Amino acid sequence: MSEQLSLTAETRDRAGKGASRDLRNQGRVPAVVYGANQEPLSIHVEEKVLAKMLSTGHFMNSVVMIDAGGKTTRTLPKDVQFHPVTSRPVHVDFLRIGEHSKVTVNVPVRFTDEEESPGIKRGAVLNVVKHDIELSCDAAEIPDDIEISLKGLDVGDSIHISNVTLPKGATPTITDRDFTIATIVAPSALKSDEGDTTVAEGEAEGEGE
Repeated sequence: MSEQLSLTAETRDRAGKGASRDLRNQGRVPAVVYGANQEPLSIHVEEKVLAKMLSTGHFMNSVVMIDAGGKTTRTLPKDVQFHPVTSRPVHVDFLRIGEHSKVTVNVPVRFTDEEESPGIKRGAVLNVVKHDIELSCDAAEIPDDIEISLKGLDVGDSIHISNVTLPKGATPTITDRDFTIATIVAPSALKSDEGDTTVAEGEAEGEGE
């Protein structure tokens, strides 16, 4: 389960590009908390703390408890904007949620047991179609990742969402098709070898006639 994060913030009264620029010059990042039929709350957070949370790779699917103005609010990060040149965070959107709200999150996929895949042992390549899967789940049960075993998979095999065991209570948001997550693809050298073998077998059969 994804860990719960805590983030201290300060409310901001001034709006506009100038005010936001001043905050960024002070090492702060403007943000807004919205949702739950309440008025949006404009805040700013410390850039260094935010950057550290972003570096974990799980920020976007973690519950973030925001402490601002003496009140703690349970939220889920919904969007982070980055500077196009420096890649520094310049704005964050947080969505208010309840402890057991149904939320939609993108959860990264993690593949295991590569050494037990006959295809990969033969030199095949894992072609990842989806690096993360959008799930609907309980806010208190957001998974860190989705583990998928490659055990027994050979060249040409595909992994579909129906092959994956999802955490209890979690469901994919795409329900109209059995979408592909990854495939085991033969590299050109392996394809060439297999093709040569087929030709050789064909020639041998012809000679025997």
